[in-house]
Amino acid sequence: MGKPAGYWVNKIRTSFKGGSSSSKSLDEGSTSGSRKNGSKHSKNLKAEEANKNGEGAVQVESGRKVMVVVDTTSQSKNALQWALTHCVQDEDNITLLHVTRTPVGQAIDETQRERNSRAHELVHPLKNFCQLKKPNVKTEIVVVETAEEKGKTIVEESKKQGAGVLVLGQRKRTSKWRVIWKWRAKGGMGGGVVEYCIHNSDCMAIAVRKKSNNGGYLITTKRHKDFWLLA
Repeated sequence: MGKPAGYWVNKIRTSFKGGSSSSKSLDEGSTSGSRKNGSKHSKNLKAEEANKNGEGAVQVESGRKVMVVVDTTSQSKNALQWALTHCVQDEDNITLLHVTRTPVGQAIDETQRERNSRAHELVHPLKNFCQLKKPNVKTEIVVVETAEEKGKTIVEESKKQGAGVLVLGQRKRTSKWRVIWKWRAKGGMGGGVVEYCIHNSDCMAIAVRKKSNNGGYLITTKRHKDFWLLA
């Protein structure tokens, strides 16, 4: 007999909110995550008691690093909004990853440092938004310029930064694109950037698409496709 819808909602929400940083947490349930969270909570309490007693050598254990891929699109902003509401906890850290392409085949007036600075200015309003919504959470911007495939760069950078969760915005696919994507997948050619990250990331990768009319979000992971969660 299949599991009721409420079972999967609770299971997925638990995986997003914490616990194991690997993609296995969604498949294996929240048992291991709950144990780790309990251990973390115990350590935090001990650290607070030590600080009250003047034992400064004990430090509070830091949380996960939640990496959100950002750009100027509405899909990116929706994914960030979802992450701040449903995923990021006060003990976590946020990394806003912005990937740009290295200019080729033409005269380049800007240096890489100038392009990097301009990219930071582009993403900075999103950092301000994070600090407004989650003032107790540290937020940083990482800009990567690359000539490689964007999906590969995102996966490598998430691993380099030690991300526990990777969140990406996703566009609504037309029926024509869905047919093309399935054909490419069967031929071993892979899908788009989001699909590549979901299936190749070491940590849990979550694609987020906001529903236009009915509200809520459609969530896609390695094991769940277009799972509807209310806002």
